[in-house]
Amino acid sequence: MPGKHITQLQEELYMKNHQKGHTQIISVAKAGTSVRSGRHIEKGETTKPKTHTWRTRKDPLAEVREAELIPLLEKEPSLTGITLWDNLDEQHPGKYPEKLLRTLQRRVKHWRATRGPDKAVISRQSLPAGLQGLSDFTHPNTAITIDQKPFDHLLYQFRLAFSGWRHVHIIRGGESYSALADGLQRALHTLGGTPGEHRTDSLSAAYVNTAEKQRLTEDCQALCQYYGMQPTTNNLGVSHENGAIESPHGSLKRRIEQAIKLRGSSTIFLSLFTRFRFTPKSEYPTLDAEQT
Repeated sequence: MPGKHITQLQEELYMKNHQKGHTQIISVAKAGTSVRSGRHIEKGETTKPKTHTWRTRKDPLAEVREAELIPLLEKEPSLTGITLWDNLDEQHPGKYPEKLLRTLQRRVKHWRATRGPDKAVISRQSLPAGLQGLSDFTHPNTAITIDQKPFDHLLYQFRLAFSGWRHVHIIRGGESYSALADGLQRALHTLGGTPGEHRTDSLSAAYVNTAEKQRLTEDCQALCQYYGMQPTTNNLGVSHENGAIESPHGSLKRRIEQAIKLRGSSTIFLSLFTRFRFTPKSEYPTLDAEQT
């Protein structure tokens, strides 16, 4: 057909019918094209339509893109499309309807990818079995009561970076060396071995001044030395370095929350919590033989 490109589907239909033994006339009829096009298909002379790079309609945000939107994003790159649309609707009432929101969100995404600030480069860690164990405290998401009174507590979690084996312990009070030592020793005794390295965050909530920080550091080092582990800490403010345990905090709290909802009460937490003392799975390697 003059003026129309032969589509990929038409080529496939033509060749499929032609290979079945149909005549050229029948094959082109089934493919919805002409005999002349059939000859071009057999000779490999079909041309692909060019992909256009020009706009097919007027940009509805052209008047405010460079004058208002880009300056706002350059000043504060974290602004979202909905925030920018709210601002446009306030500054130009009725001129930019809500149906333009998706267009604006795509423009914001494109700007961040092409002109936005550089993202931090994170190198994925690959740790061998038995090398690293991590400790961290977390606040539970679900309110717990005992005898209709709030149960104030933290959750201490120890996790092996390679296998994902973990142990959780309830902590009364706040973060402290005694809480860390109690939780860590319970985890190691349950595990039946020790990793080569023990990592924590800065434990900034466990001290209030330099002297207490120094004493906490010395106590942690002595505890790790007793168990034959190398103590390490991630850099302050770089949470992804402790990612092997930060993410499991979320899954742990979701499982506790779901178990409480299933039972319809938050007053049986202590008996329920025994389900979440994670034990090693036989299919997961935990510690190297020389480190157990």
